Amino acid sequence: MTNHLSTGPVQLTDQRLRAVCDLSIADARQFSGLHGYDGVVQDLSPTGVKAGLAALASAASAPQSDPHDEAQLAAAVTATTARFGELELHRVNPMWHILNLDVSCYDREYAPAAERAAARDRHVAQWPDAVDGAIESLDRPPAAVADAALPLARGLASFLGPDEETARAAHARLIRFLEHSAEHGDPDPGMGATAFERLLATSEACSLSVNQLAARAEAECQRMQELLDDACRRVDNTAPAAATIAALRADHPTADTLVPTFSAAMAEAIAWTTESGLFPEVDGVCEVAVMPESQRWAAAGLFGAAPNEPDAPSRFYVTPPDPALSTEDQERWLASYFNRATLPVMTIHEVSPGHFAHSRAHRRVVGEVRRTLSSEGFTEGWAHYTEQLAVEEGFRGHDPVFAVGMALDALRRIARLRCAIGIHTGELTMAEAAAMVARDAHLTGPGTRSEVRRGLLDPGYGRYTWGKLAILDLRERAKAGWGTGFSLSRFHKALLSFGSPPLGLLDTVIERG
Repeated sequence: MTNHLSTGPVQLTDQRLRAVCDLSIADARQFSGLHGYDGVVQDLSPTGVKAGLAALASAASAPQSDPHDEAQLAAAVTATTARFGELELHRVNPMWHILNLDVSCYDREYAPAAERAAARDRHVAQWPDAVDGAIESLDRPPAAVADAALPLARGLASFLGPDEETARAAHARLIRFLEHSAEHGDPDPGMGATAFERLLATSEACSLSVNQLAARAEAECQRMQELLDDACRRVDNTAPAAATIAALRADHPTADTLVPTFSAAMAEAIAWTTESGLFPEVDGVCEVAVMPESQRWAAAGLFGAAPNEPDAPSRFYVTPPDPALSTEDQERWLASYFNRATLPVMTIHEVSPGHFAHSRAHRRVVGEVRRTLSSEGFTEGWAHYTEQLAVEEGFRGHDPVFAVGMALDALRRIARLRCAIGIHTGELTMAEAAAMVARDAHLTGPGTRSEVRRGLLDPGYGRYTWGKLAILDLRERAKAGWGTGFSLSRFHKALLSFGSPPLGLLDTVIERG
């Protein structure tokens, strides 16, 4: 495969940071806003990855003037080397290649339409080479992982026009390859305990014991179940909790009314964030839209205006039920994710004071390291933390229905963490993981299957609970360290001034806050 270079300037002065981004082009373009990578498809062939790792190893630059920034950059170098060098995730997980092909990033209005369309066309023109590289690299995907990736890979076809026959033929080759892998791949779906622990630890610049994390997840599951039971009693003290949950889930919008329903909920969440005074200013524009098919491994997602790009509307995407599902399963999908209790919680998480508000704060941080690098553990942990905070601080006037939704969403995120640990350490089979998710997260039908399959494609998806717990722990240390000077507004302002720091570097917030 040809090693395609950026067709525009990537404005980074630190060569190590540039080398990290060169090995993470899709994220650098989408989430950092480095649009010098527009129209560029990363070379994820074995030769391309080897060249990228060599460039990263030889990249030299003076240490960052701020010790925190230097630590964050050094951590990113270590994490990138682990992903591609030690763990070789590009050989195991098709998602790296699917996201490499994805062109939904050009939909947002960060540049003139003609410029974005031209970049999109250059990108699609490189699909044949990218597919060749993917097939060459993916020499050991587990069967279950390939099978979980197939719906998302098929969704890539929705980006192609009728005249893009070369790209369509390349896409068909990828689908045939993944279908073969799904039938003949390794029957063991897990990474293995050592690799899984290494992935998590390097991603968040910390030491980690999976056993300790599992114990913490179990304790949090018990705490949230108790909160759920209490909230259900406050909704209806004569009914069993299961009956209250079922009644709330039965109250949901239709697939056709998802977008306007979320638009109204978004306005409410932003207004509360602003009026509470607990957070930095929330500016900018956010639009609700239907999730692109290639991204439908999640029920919702926020694609914000990135720190290094011109300002533009952010997109809050929601995933309607798959029309190929039975009517009953479509109903279950809507009931599981978009019901009366969980829909406003999802809006808090994805929009404000969650991801959208965080993305606006991230645009204001200083320094190319903090503006460019993001910790997934912090990003998801922050958004999940704000759900609990909304309950604590009286969003919707301490409405017990919102508290039910918060607890249900928390239990789903805890189940993800326990599912990931179980599958990737070999302690749970796929069937056992699905049963655990159904029991602990109170899910049925396609929602349960979706949660387990997502853990195959995104082994770190337990980061929601892990990150929330890390922020709550930090908040307690800030209370102790700042004494009478502590306030939530001070804590949040100090925390977000670091952008999206790895969980292992959070104590700098207390030292400098």
